[in-house]
Amino acid sequence: MQRRSFLRSSGAVAATVAVAGCSGAFETGSIGNPPVPENRPDGIYIPGHIEGMEMSGMTTQGDYAFGLMYSYAHRFWNVNGDSVNRTAIAEDDDVHLMASVWDPETETVLPDTGLSVAIYQDDSLVSQETIYPMLSQPMGFHYGANFGLDGDGEYTVELSVGAMSTRRTGSFRDRFAEPVTAEIPFEYSEQAKSEISYEVLDDRAGDRGAVEPMSMEMMPLSIAPAESELPGTVRGTATSNDAQLVVTSLATPPAGVEGDGEYLAVSARTRYNRTVLPAMGLAGTLSRDGETVYDGGLTPTLDPDLDYHYGAVVDSIATGDELTLRPTVQPQTARHEGYETAFGGMNGEMTPATLSIE
Repeated sequence: MQRRSFLRSSGAVAATVAVAGCSGAFETGSIGNPPVPENRPDGIYIPGHIEGMEMSGMTTQGDYAFGLMYSYAHRFWNVNGDSVNRTAIAEDDDVHLMASVWDPETETVLPDTGLSVAIYQDDSLVSQETIYPMLSQPMGFHYGANFGLDGDGEYTVELSVGAMSTRRTGSFRDRFAEPVTAEIPFEYSEQAKSEISYEVLDDRAGDRGAVEPMSMEMMPLSIAPAESELPGTVRGTATSNDAQLVVTSLATPPAGVEGDGEYLAVSARTRYNRTVLPAMGLAGTLSRDGETVYDGGLTPTLDPDLDYHYGAVVDSIATGDELTLRPTVQPQTARHEGYETAFGGMNGEMTPATLSIE
């Protein structure tokens, strides 16, 4: 099979990435598969182990920047509606391949791209599939799946994105509208993989909390803006199953949103690490003195200042109003260990959360 030809915007990059603050504690060598911690809480918890990863390369094509990484094949949990199912490591899985897609101008990580991966060796197709949008504590939002390979050697990985269907505002309105495919070379050896760091967290596994995000100077992480960095007036924070829902309001809607009134925006992020939580269904009811001001859905939206959020135009927002946020669909992202019991997770649903507007 002949591969399509694409202009490579950058060469390969080889670098091992470690979890921030923990690189000195890592060990390499024979890797086991520690059991999932017992008595996991209904929320975020410290996983039984953490892994490093190897950066294979980065490139830019069209409106998108791409990064490709790999690590040991590992279990994860798939989310489909309210159903959460564990995906075990298959006998022929060699690596867990991870990709990140972001805007090279603002370094905003881009969810909802429908990323697919094709792996070639000597012009022959080795594997091809749409990989899962995923959440992990060290890496945040990314795309990933386990893959089998044809042994040590040099491969080429094609990363393809479709036109983003998420509503886009501000300077993002006319961007990310075209499908793009990029190539990144991928050199694999069993020996190099065995040298990737790996740490078993016996003493902390299963405790509430999260391991720190990775230290990644060469590519951005999907960390939501701090409250102090959000535009508009921050009105308060509600929490549902360890998803923090930070509410802010703008006097007028951002460019690309139709309607007259104030703009109500909810920035959903994980507790502890502030990882963006995309692909949720979210509705809200805003009440004032017992009267309903707004009752309806909040649309997933990508904005260069608000980042990924859920928003709606409302007539007005005032101090003392009551806002109830109702997650109608949990984030439709696969989960690495430590997140499968949060944001709906194994429970299948997230509870409504109410706050008084500040």
